[in-house]
Amino acid sequence: MMGRKFARRPAWPRAAVSGLALLAAGLTASPAMAGFTQTFGDGQSISIGLGMRGSYTSAEDAAPSGTDRSNDFNLDSVRLFVSGSLTDTIKATFNTERDGDGNLKLLDGYARFEFSDTFNIWVGRMLPPSDRSNLDGPYFINAWSYPGVVSQYPAKFAGRDDGATVWGKLADKRLTYAVGAFKGHNRIAGASNEGDKLLYTGRLAYNFLDVEDNPAYYTSSTYYGAADVLTLAIAGAYQADGVGTAANPGDYSVVSIDALFEKNLGTAGTVTLEGAWYSYDTDGVADVAPGFGGASGTDNVGGIVGGEAWLIGAAYLLPGKVGIGQFQPFARYQTFDPDGVPFDIEQYDVGVHYVIKGHAARISAEYSTIDAGPGPKLDRFTLGLQLQF
Repeated sequence: MMGRKFARRPAWPRAAVSGLALLAAGLTASPAMAGFTQTFGDGQSISIGLGMRGSYTSAEDAAPSGTDRSNDFNLDSVRLFVSGSLTDTIKATFNTERDGDGNLKLLDGYARFEFSDTFNIWVGRMLPPSDRSNLDGPYFINAWSYPGVVSQYPAKFAGRDDGATVWGKLADKRLTYAVGAFKGHNRIAGASNEGDKLLYTGRLAYNFLDVEDNPAYYTSSTYYGAADVLTLAIAGAYQADGVGTAANPGDYSVVSIDALFEKNLGTAGTVTLEGAWYSYDTDGVADVAPGFGGASGTDNVGGIVGGEAWLIGAAYLLPGKVGIGQFQPFARYQTFDPDGVPFDIEQYDVGVHYVIKGHAARISAEYSTIDAGPGPKLDRFTLGLQLQF
């Protein structure tokens, strides 16, 4: 999926936190949408899809002057989705993403050996098993901006890493499991992982009501009343020598729990509630800076901070259409308590979606307040359009 990751430094300067929230909006994971499929017989086929997100943003003190509000029109994301099938078992996926410089980059590229509902193997660049927000990505979350204050699993680009995942769905597809091994963090001379230790990740999710209808182990944070959902999941990652320097390495680990509840109330609309908790551990070691050793933003080096984080979200899909869509007001709160810092990072988001065709076509308006510690809070208004074909 749902760019990503951004710099995470112990000092948490205000500009970095504001930039973090703005950047993450367009850069994480999303399940591919296949707009066109051509079959060739004997299990052979190719599918092509397109996704795009554009926005207008006005952020406090973000103009070039440093004191005026910004007025920015952004093409946040453009994604080309391609998947192919050689047989009913052997398949592949290739997805691209426009980066912040306007260049087209590899988002996903993996071979898929899909044997059954219960056991499958993916190998290549993909989303490691992780939290719901990361597996939603910007296209399937229930807000406009990605919750980058709390969702901070390390990655090369847009939540992805190179490795392998084994996944499946058990108990009539109510139980989804996914475990993987990936290249991981700080694989550069002088940083903690000179020994090329792997990052191990896993996720286990159980659907108590309707089964969430998503590809593989991907997720969504609303189904717009199409299903009654109550899902609880636990995810985590571990890498020996995952943070710090070669002279002073530390093990990295994260555990997160997320829950989603959605209930269709018929003529009374649909209510959605979401929550998540995260615990990031750096073994008491300060990580290197993201650009350490000349690393680029896609090298998965540096910037990890230990701490505890929480997310709470709610939405209400109003019954009946107004014109061609339905209105869905939403609210979300994020907080991160970084280790060794005397203040928390907080972000409040409120807004409304105009849902035209689920996640494939919606217009969003979102107002955010970001509190990064000492000094005044910053605010941001965003008007966004999302389309998937």
